[in-house]
Amino acid sequence: MQTMFREIGIPFLIGLCVFMIGLHFMRTGLEALAANRLQDILLKFTRTPFRGFVTGTITTAFLQSSSAITVLTIGFVNAGVLTFAQSIGIILGSNIGTTITTQILALKIEDFALPLLILGTILWMLPQLIVSRLGKTTAGFGMIFLGIDYMQKIASPIKEHGLIQWVIDYGGHPILAGIVIGAVFTALIHSSSACIAITMGFYASHAIPLPFAIAVVFGSNVGTCVTAILAAVNANTASKQVALSHFLLNLAGVILFAPLIPLISQFTPYLSDNPATQIAHIQTLFNVICSVAVLPFCEPFARGITYLIPDETVTWKRGDFHRLP
Repeated sequence: MQTMFREIGIPFLIGLCVFMIGLHFMRTGLEALAANRLQDILLKFTRTPFRGFVTGTITTAFLQSSSAITVLTIGFVNAGVLTFAQSIGIILGSNIGTTITTQILALKIEDFALPLLILGTILWMLPQLIVSRLGKTTAGFGMIFLGIDYMQKIASPIKEHGLIQWVIDYGGHPILAGIVIGAVFTALIHSSSACIAITMGFYASHAIPLPFAIAVVFGSNVGTCVTAILAAVNANTASKQVALSHFLLNLAGVILFAPLIPLISQFTPYLSDNPATQIAHIQTLFNVICSVAVLPFCEPFARGITYLIPDETVTWKRGDFHRLP
């Protein structure tokens, strides 16, 4: 047990801490660079579901966090400056924007991690505000890739100890086990990017089979909703509607696509020669298909959510999306 903890537990915890700190530095650096522009964009360009969809995609791609955009949206809805109807397009777009992080991680630029960290730290210490914020962002990127590289080192020990095979054998069904693991792990660390990054490394190291890896990716989409749910606990009804819609949209996508994982696994190798890139592309395709498919049905979906969580002050009429203030 001590050997397993030394070979797996300690490297994993160190790598995860470095990754999460790097993600925080990168995100706060980007937020500082954007100043209040992200808030202005969310408030100005969400009049229709499609405009909210585009806005959610772009802002999430810039901020590198769908959870941050969703929580920010919940804050605006709670304050009454955004309506629940306006938030749906943002949520759909954020699911696509978050895939940019995974695509960046798939570039395999770990060799540049230390130079990025050193360069970013130097720039961070300079007095010019913009340069300092850019340095913080760059240092964050470097730490992210260092953390990933460290976490991926545990793939071989995990394979040798047979931990993944034990989970698959005793998890009931390998695909169900993968979905549960992806959801729970993402919920615990509040980062689907970290969960998918680890999955990419494990699959590239042949520590886990492809169907299990895809299931973990799908499950992470459900786990990432926990942050929004927590943010809406003490908020108003509209904010709870936003959190529920985020959860149901992601859960429905997983339920629909989970039975197709064996079929998806057959064509996945055609997406790329790089195993890690294959996982990144699968996540992107999954999120794009789910979001685009729901976009035309935003109004009836919003009606359904308000039925589940009624708001007596809101009376839905056809075309309400186009009459929003």
